[in-house]
Amino acid sequence: MNGAAGTPAGPPDRIVVGVSGASGVIHGVRVLDALRELGVESHLVVTRAALLTLSQETDLTPDDLTGRADVTHRLTDVGASIASGSFKTMGMIVAPCSVRTMGEIATGVTSTLLTRAADVMLKERRRLVLMVRETPLHLGHLRTMTTLTEMGAVIAPPLPAFYARPKSIEEMVDQSVGRALDLFGLDWSPVKRWDGLKGPATTRNDPSE
Repeated sequence: MNGAAGTPAGPPDRIVVGVSGASGVIHGVRVLDALRELGVESHLVVTRAALLTLSQETDLTPDDLTGRADVTHRLTDVGASIASGSFKTMGMIVAPCSVRTMGEIATGVTSTLLTRAADVMLKERRRLVLMVRETPLHLGHLRTMTTLTEMGAVIAPPLPAFYARPKSIEEMVDQSVGRALDLFGLDWSPVKRWDGLKGPATTRNDPSE
């Protein structure tokens, strides 16, 4: 995406996608599907634990996952393009984001390309969305989320939106993924938007009416 002559160019239509080992790996799969549908270039980095989760929660193979990305980077390749702030992107989404990955990003002591890429987003003031998948949360988790929020990240757990009346797990996943992509200014068609209450007006116990 290039700016007109004399105006600065905006960020390219490119997003880094991290998939860590938390439950809910299908969210990462659908993020990649959505970005392809939207014409946004995806740069994928996957943890080893994520591949184990993929085998337990889906019938997909590692090739099925990586084949959805435009570019796949090795977890240990700390010299990859996405490890540098000079490589322009719209930002990064980690879907799902494990507590371990979240904690490592919060400390800034990054040991893999996934957490290094996330650190790049924070230092460059780019959008970093973490779809944290854990419950219940203890105080340490909450404090880590507070730290990351103060650093500029967005904590976006994949929670179901029942107002959309999902009829399947797939619809629930797509709603969460679409709402996370909203944070990048991307409008994915499966998202069901709230447009006000429907049906009879709610009766209020208000003596003044």
